[in-house]
Amino acid sequence: MFPLRYTPLALVLLAVPVGLAVTVYHPIWGGLITVLAMSFSALGLFDLTQPHSSVLRNYPISARLRFLLETFRPEIRQYFVESDQDATPFSREQRALVYRRAKGIDGLRPFGTLLDVEKIGHEWINHSMRPSHLPSQDFRVTIGGAGCKKPYRASVLNISGMSYGALSPTAIEALNKGAAMGGFAHTTGEGSISRFHRAGGGDLVWQIGSGYFGCRNPDGSFSEDRFAENASADQVKMIEVKLSQGAKPGHGGILPGAKVTEAIAEARGVKVGEDCISPSSHSAFATPMELCSFLQRLRDLSGGKPVGLKFCVGHPWEWFALAKAFAQTGQSPDFITVDGAEGGTGAAPAEFADHYGAPLREGLMLVHNTLVGLGIRDKTKIIVSGKLISAFDICRMFALGADACNMARGFMFAIGCIQAQACHSGKCPTGVTTQDPGRYRALVVDDKYQRVAKFHANTMHTLKEAIEASGLQHPNDLTPHHLMIRVNSREVRSAASQYLWLDQGALMGGDVSHPAFAKYWDHASADSFAFAM
Repeated sequence: MFPLRYTPLALVLLAVPVGLAVTVYHPIWGGLITVLAMSFSALGLFDLTQPHSSVLRNYPISARLRFLLETFRPEIRQYFVESDQDATPFSREQRALVYRRAKGIDGLRPFGTLLDVEKIGHEWINHSMRPSHLPSQDFRVTIGGAGCKKPYRASVLNISGMSYGALSPTAIEALNKGAAMGGFAHTTGEGSISRFHRAGGGDLVWQIGSGYFGCRNPDGSFSEDRFAENASADQVKMIEVKLSQGAKPGHGGILPGAKVTEAIAEARGVKVGEDCISPSSHSAFATPMELCSFLQRLRDLSGGKPVGLKFCVGHPWEWFALAKAFAQTGQSPDFITVDGAEGGTGAAPAEFADHYGAPLREGLMLVHNTLVGLGIRDKTKIIVSGKLISAFDICRMFALGADACNMARGFMFAIGCIQAQACHSGKCPTGVTTQDPGRYRALVVDDKYQRVAKFHANTMHTLKEAIEASGLQHPNDLTPHHLMIRVNSREVRSAASQYLWLDQGALMGGDVSHPAFAKYWDHASADSFAFAM
């Protein structure tokens, strides 16, 4: 019996003589049928005989339809199947919020919330019966301790680190020009400062990763001279040493030489066509004490600009060791950027994206509690990043201990990202994450930078309204008592009672009874990142 699965192939083979016969009476139509039939026949015979795909061998031609639909599955699901609240990784409602604010469109919603307020884990900020009235939405935080000669008055919302190379030149320029217009900072990412960062004129936080791009010797080690040269630029306001990132903590990276263009080579201090390697760890220091000394070197070489760290929390004893070094040396970083494991604009192995690193909430509270417990919280500002989009997201982070927030994907949406999730392919449909000139020219800087500034301004306006509604003066006034969390169907608790919080200086007094510290605090040493027995 003839297998039905071969029917499409049989039909196109049969269409060849049919097309030839029709040609006698209707040359154009007959020729068209013949050409198409012969083309599909050749494709079907190839499918039937090729050794690599058993699906194609069993279903010649028709299996191609499966692969075609599979290619468009993410778009079909995103546009037609997902609900407005399915956050994979950002919901349609979250993306629409950014698009509206970036375009200056009314963001009001009729008919009440779309959220299930009875769902366990639902959160809200309590309001006041006596709202405040604030003159400005320009909330600022001063970053820079006693040893910092050039402290920076930063906005409480800034652009998180995204390198030129991961993002297109037009995307980088639009983001930086928008930051300049809106008066907030733009973190460079570890790809260093490119000509497109400089073209925008916006304030920069220069991020230095393990590859020391922009401040490296030919062998990849740290160069004091190159660092001092770049750090002296007026546009550079702060220095951020990246230890790890939420998307792939503890994982190095490589930009193949084939992708290293002249502009990328210029920014990173490598040769055109040379592989850009980011090792999994730094070579300029190996212990917590050495890291403290390195931070002080950078502060001195930069002329006294704020210097900080960025990491996703991993082994707790390593963070405790670093915190003990801060306390012992008195050389605390001016800021710490805590990146949540849910963050990340770049591509990462699925295992790292899904199962490595602490989520932002847990990472933030551990860092905040540790600094409070050591009595040095006032010396170091905490910046957070990781899947933040709305003013409520910002309020929640402030309530849990943050001083400022960085946002990456929100600003990507503002310049046109549609969450196609093709960032690593070089085929970004909006020109945001590609180095293909034919694609990134579609992103018009003079239009998109205004959307960056509008998104920031409208988010800050909503943040101002939220702070006023709570009867406060600044986002820093938010405390765990303001954040409410539904813990079951009949009970809600504030974050102040839901979580344990250390008292000022408690760790210095030897109180390590807090569950987060009881097991590992005594196994951490300022002299090593290793687990101390």
